[in-house]
Amino acid sequence: MRIVDTHAHLYLEEFDSDIENVVTRAKSIGVEKILLPNIDEKSILNLKQTVAKYPSLFTPMMGLHPTSVSEDWEQQLKIIYNELNNSKYIAIGEIGIDLYWDKSSKQRQISAFEKQLEWSIEKKLPVAIHSRNAVFEVIKSIKNVGEKNVFGVFHSFGGSVDELKEILDLDNFYIGINGVVTFKKSGLTETLLNCNLEKIILETDSPYLAPVPYRGKRNESGYLSEIIKKLSEIYYKTEEEVAEITTRNAYRLFNLASYD
Repeated sequence: MRIVDTHAHLYLEEFDSDIENVVTRAKSIGVEKILLPNIDEKSILNLKQTVAKYPSLFTPMMGLHPTSVSEDWEQQLKIIYNELNNSKYIAIGEIGIDLYWDKSSKQRQISAFEKQLEWSIEKKLPVAIHSRNAVFEVIKSIKNVGEKNVFGVFHSFGGSVDELKEILDLDNFYIGINGVVTFKKSGLTETLLNCNLEKIILETDSPYLAPVPYRGKRNESGYLSEIIKKLSEIYYKTEEEVAEITTRNAYRLFNLASYD
């Protein structure tokens, strides 16, 4: 199988001691590309150093995560934008709005998000969107900036049928499915019956959201096999078919063939 992990934070300290083994395990199940979204101005160096170790496997994104948006967000964006202009990145990410942790920063999150959406139009790059408790706010921002010119993925999707339909109505967006789909109480199995597999890409969000039977442990790209297994049950397709379709989707969205 050929597999793409479209969202993993393998440059974080959780992987400092055994990144070589993590890479080996990922490759052993067929993972051929792992996309690494940035978090903020402080994570850029670790991101770039990790990509440099495995340049044929790791592919970086650049963006400012919504939970990292500070009162000095404009200065943060200057640093991020400078980096975006001076190195090669596959997408703008991880960006978005998060109203789970802190609603008080909502307005500056929206401002930072919309500015980065504008970058995506300027650079003609996809966006990797974080939308925890904020799917409708994110969609409103996309429409504010220009929905026909923005494309990308709603990363770590675990929302309702109504939220899913709103996302799919945008036309230019995929949903990223990770270990949440294996959680019994997530309701995601039923929700995905309203979504064609052609609109799904795989991700882990490592080190977070490890799938069953690894739930509660550090996640890694090699655990994508459990997500593929679950999707094969939902869609009545072989694991090979799930891998093939979702990998094709990832290559199309991120234009991976032209990146190397």
